[in-house]
Amino acid sequence: MKLEGTHELRAPRERVFAALLDREVLMRCIPGCERLEQTGEHTFAATLRAGVGAIKGVFQGNVRLEDIRAPDHYRIVVDGKGQPGFLKGTGDLDLTERDGLTVIKYTGDAQVGGTIAGVGQRMIQGAAKMMAAQFFTALEAEAQAAHEEQPPPQHNFFRLALRWLSGRLRRIFNRQA
Repeated sequence: MKLEGTHELRAPRERVFAALLDREVLMRCIPGCERLEQTGEHTFAATLRAGVGAIKGVFQGNVRLEDIRAPDHYRIVVDGKGQPGFLKGTGDLDLTERDGLTVIKYTGDAQVGGTIAGVGQRMIQGAAKMMAAQFFTALEAEAQAAHEEQPPPQHNFFRLALRWLSGRLRRIFNRQA
């Protein structure tokens, strides 16, 4: 499955890139992240609670950051397993600055298997895009807070909004099926 998109963040590119390398920031921004422990340089063990539709569960996995070229680019490599299935994927993030904004272009490939793959590629892609939007919104808040030297923001609003939107989409897809 291919994933790609762009997001504009109202924060300086250097701050956004620094946030993308910060374990604490990543843990707060990744939807459903319960644990992110550093196991080596740019390598982490992760626990993530996620799901698509009615299939939900906890995934244990690894995250590795590669090809780091500050403040322009990095690659993220993930793999995880859990009761609902498995996920393997890579993603490239390219950051550019335009009119005071940071534009992040991401492209990636993901393989999903097990029970979670049974919900269909369209629903998985929709959930992945929503999680990406939630991640980038939280990342923007983090980069802005770092810029203004405020305490880290709480992202509970975003999780609630995602749950609401997920429920609405589930009802729409169920009507179409």
